[in-house]
Amino acid sequence: MVKNNNFSGQPLLNQLLFFIDKGSVKRICKSNNGGAYVKKFSTYNHLVVMLFSALGGYNSIRELIIGLLSNAHKLRHLGLNYIVRRSTFSEANQRRVSKIFGEIYIDVYQNNKLNLADSKLGEADMKRLYIMDSTTISLFKDILKGVGRNPNEGKKKGGIKAHTLIKASDNVPILVRYSAAACHDHTFLKELNSLPKESIVTFDKGYVDYGQYENFTKEHIWYVTRQKSNAKYIARQEFDLSEGTPSSILKDEEIVVSYGEGGKLEHLCRRIAYWDSETERLFIFISNNFELSAQAIALIYKKRWQIELLFKQLKSNFQLKYFMGDNENAIEIQIWAAMLANLLLTLVKNKVKRP
Repeated sequence: MVKNNNFSGQPLLNQLLFFIDKGSVKRICKSNNGGAYVKKFSTYNHLVVMLFSALGGYNSIRELIIGLLSNAHKLRHLGLNYIVRRSTFSEANQRRVSKIFGEIYIDVYQNNKLNLADSKLGEADMKRLYIMDSTTISLFKDILKGVGRNPNEGKKKGGIKAHTLIKASDNVPILVRYSAAACHDHTFLKELNSLPKESIVTFDKGYVDYGQYENFTKEHIWYVTRQKSNAKYIARQEFDLSEGTPSSILKDEEIVVSYGEGGKLEHLCRRIAYWDSETERLFIFISNNFELSAQAIALIYKKRWQIELLFKQLKSNFQLKYFMGDNENAIEIQIWAAMLANLLLTLVKNKVKRP
């Protein structure tokens, strides 16, 4: 009989788990009291099962348990000594706080971020660039308040919004906060005050908060976003365009916007009019950085599309339509598991030398 070498060695999931430090998982579990009321189904086992579910594309707890049973002979390689019962798994998703899985994700990212850097981004400006956006995941039950008006017939679905920050050079989330879908995006801006000085962050025009823009200026954090069509401002001066400026830059000027009660407070920023010949659209950018060229400002905002592609990748490759729990905690755990699975696959992709 000819031996088949295709199934030799460790299971693929076990090779992905190599990036996760068990000691860190125990420390995070202990600091968040994740082992309370638990006899056998530890945090690490819970994490492995969630990753098994995310990578296997299971839609329900029943499917997941059947999948575990069909791979029972391989589970010892993953550190699983038994197959969890449906009731135990469901209870763990409800009781064990999702914050534990979020901290595990950040720990894996911090330990392996040097392997994520993209060598193609040679410009220093791109290496300090952060991109922020949010994505909404619809829920079949009204667990969290959904967006929009209530329908005339039936009941409005709930939705969870993941406010996400990525580093452009890494292309994986480094900061995630969850809220109801109805929560306005600009409430997440205050989370960015901890960014390093001289960082550049770009986001869409849904994040309008001139008071926070002024805080960014004081902290030497530079933002690039689009101006709303109904925004009111006062033009101070128009900058001369140099000879090397491309024809797509139509105007570069200094403006002042008012905010606060009665409009007594002012924020000084830069306004750039840019014509995109490919889409035949006019874009108006605003920024608090007066040193970068107008063309660089436009390029930075164009990089914002990177996070949209990441959201599409997560929703296409992982089952984020069907959740294994009807409570907010279980939903957040499943989203964290999908993000962690995507991070592990990205790490493997960057380590593989052949094309």
